[in-house]
Amino acid sequence: MTFPIIDAHQHVWDPNRAHYDWMNDSLAPINKKMTLADLLPELRTAGIDYTVQVQSADNSDDTRLMMESAAAHNEVAAIVGYVPLERPEQAARIVESWKDDTRMVGVRCLVHNQPDPEWLLRPNVDEGLTVLEKAGLTFDVVAESPELLALLPELSRRHPELKMVVDHLGKPPIDLDEREPWWTAIAEAAENPNVFAKVSGLYSASGDAAAWTADSVRPFYERALDVFGPSRLMYGGDWPISILAGGYRRVWAGVSALLEGVDAVDREAILGRTAADFYSIDDARIGF
Repeated sequence: MTFPIIDAHQHVWDPNRAHYDWMNDSLAPINKKMTLADLLPELRTAGIDYTVQVQSADNSDDTRLMMESAAAHNEVAAIVGYVPLERPEQAARIVESWKDDTRMVGVRCLVHNQPDPEWLLRPNVDEGLTVLEKAGLTFDVVAESPELLALLPELSRRHPELKMVVDHLGKPPIDLDEREPWWTAIAEAAENPNVFAKVSGLYSASGDAAAWTADSVRPFYERALDVFGPSRLMYGGDWPISILAGGYRRVWAGVSALLEGVDAVDREAILGRTAADFYSIDDARIGF
């Protein structure tokens, strides 16, 4: 039996029901209500079986939207929600409220929007991460700068049992001339076996999100494959952000091209097994 394909990074949102600090008029194509129903035709065309819906805003309204989406669509295998890590007691109460919902598997915060580049190392935030660690929840790390990516070894030292995943491979310098410091930082992050990474959101860093090609992405994907291995890499379509980078089908075609060089077992891992293992997705939920 072939393992299901899981898109490990997909969003839904509604600006009328939740506040998104980063949303503005420059994002007109996606600055509106975006639901899984809008994406499903493209998922089916690509042969994607399930998705992991991931936090888009630092508020509970956004998490509720994902819960509603999951209740309406069996294709949602898991949810990465929001808790205020800087307020650990409140974070613990929210985590406790999730305990009967097996779809609630992890947490993400928009740490890249924090003015302090070392926000994740603050004592109160550290205590919030301990809440996740003790609860067995995962942490999606939005390491969209070299400074944030470089924090992973310290976070690993402080929280040896916390499973973390680097979203979008930590935003490598695609289409730029210099590969450092990303090239070294991603390898140092991968030294902890509890740190994983998503082959997602790999767009051009030149300013034009749609300028990427599979060939321009390939060196960074291959670096990640080398340091993480397929058992710690997972595919993510990054919809609806991917609309700004040429659309879901183009992203899927690009990732498919990258995977042509791996064998069937490794391809199955990147396209599903890794996500299922990392997020502890119930086999019954994905029909396997």
